[in-house]
Amino acid sequence: MSDSILPVDENLEALGAAGDEGPVVMVNFLKFKPGGGSKAYGKYAAAFSEMLTAGGGRFLFQGRVEAKLVGDEDWHAVALVEYPSRAAFKQLVGSPEYKAVHHYREEGLEKTLLYAVKPR
Repeated sequence: MSDSILPVDENLEALGAAGDEGPVVMVNFLKFKPGGGSKAYGKYAAAFSEMLTAGGGRFLFQGRVEAKLVGDEDWHAVALVEYPSRAAFKQLVGSPEYKAVHHYREEGLEKTLLYAVKPR
């Protein structure tokens, strides 16, 4: 796993190469840093939420993990975020506004997984 929690250029290029037909859902697994990571992430989430809706996206689901039933990883929260297109996602994460608040995400998360999923 990479130390960065920003998508790397190669992965963004692969996402774009998949075509841009319709919405894409980002599945986020989040583990907060001890001692205030959740609070720092909350600052990021508040600013991100405004950018997301302004760009035509929306939260489909957000929730705290209650119990691990299968697997080796421990996660604190899960979020499903829908974007109207892959281009909309790339535009948002590349914007100066996003980059200005991303440090709260870095400060809040110990680790994360992010998967792009095409809805059926």
